[in-house]
Amino acid sequence: MEAVSEEEVVRAAPITSPSKWRAAIAPLLFLSPALVALIMLRLLPAGWLVQKSLSGPDGEFVWLDNFEFLFTSPSFAKTLQATLTFVAVTVPLQTAIAFGLALLFAENSRILSLLRTLVFLPVLIPSSVAAILWGAAYRPQGLANALLTSIGGSAQPFLTSPDQALMSIVVMCSWIGCGFLMVFLIGGLKDIPRDLYEAASIDGAGKLSSLWHITIPLMRRPLAFVIVADTVFAFLLFAPIAILTRGGPGGSTQLVMFDVYQQAYVFNDVPLAAAEGLTLMVIMMVIILIQFRLLSREKQQ
Repeated sequence: MEAVSEEEVVRAAPITSPSKWRAAIAPLLFLSPALVALIMLRLLPAGWLVQKSLSGPDGEFVWLDNFEFLFTSPSFAKTLQATLTFVAVTVPLQTAIAFGLALLFAENSRILSLLRTLVFLPVLIPSSVAAILWGAAYRPQGLANALLTSIGGSAQPFLTSPDQALMSIVVMCSWIGCGFLMVFLIGGLKDIPRDLYEAASIDGAGKLSSLWHITIPLMRRPLAFVIVADTVFAFLLFAPIAILTRGGPGGSTQLVMFDVYQQAYVFNDVPLAAAEGLTLMVIMMVIILIQFRLLSREKQQ
């Protein structure tokens, strides 16, 4: 007579047996902290956001009136345009700079390790502190104009000019973010097998050819992560705007996140702020889905 293993006995046992209950409950116990955090910190706030966006100032149900007001408001159109411009400039710029830095500093040496550390240092500075430092540098008599005049250029208004303020914020955010993105790209570069480059070198491929045909195709996943993460950071930018420009001059740096803050805490219009926040979330999700679709399509080709 064949011996029956303990595992077969457990499988054959009825669902009401203690062993079956332990096998079913144990995964739920391990997952429960994450599930509670997901419900409390994500699902419930999202539900509250939707409920508030469909309500009026007195809590009455107004359907889509808040969204209709937003999309017929010239000020919100200008805010949305400034936000999309900021994202469209910041994400490609920071990704390109971070990728270039990763290519330069991927090798292991004492000098490159020191340079990597210096590039990464701004990441350790809180964004509020970085905003104060750059605000001092952007002053008429600050470091930025001192450097410009020292090389024969003319002083610039930077944060006080509607034409320059948004790009000045882009430069500051790139100084903070490129080092952070560089670290992930260096990790991706180190995962590429060295044998591929050696084989390409034997076949006569140069550095540019290896970069185009080996490095970039095998870096699509790290690049996809960097692009998506940087897109989220750009859409949710708040502290530098609140500290340096307050949305000015002339609304040129009035990004959606700062406008949500103003609607909720300055003008005390929580339903409109909720509608604006929900609109931002939907736009962000659509853009991220498009990014994933384009990157996956390139991978299939």
